[in-house]
Amino acid sequence: MGKRKNKKIQGVDPAYFDKQRESLRRIHRKSVLFNDNEIAAIDEYCRRFKVRSRSALIRQTVMERVLRGLEENHPTLF
Repeated sequence: MGKRKNKKIQGVDPAYFDKQRESLRRIHRKSVLFNDNEIAAIDEYCRRFKVRSRSALIRQTVMERVLRGLEENHPTLF
């Protein structure tokens, strides 16, 4: 058997990862108030489907709705 050549693996620049991580950091805060029935429904959903993070659930749900709305109502040429 021949000798293995030591290949120098070129990875991704660590500065790229830092920039990527920084762009995903959440820095803008918004507050939402729920009434008793709404929070009870959210709590029941989280209990039933074993959701650990209510904030992640709400953030994901809101963003899905926003992005779907933007996609459906994008500007058309005519």
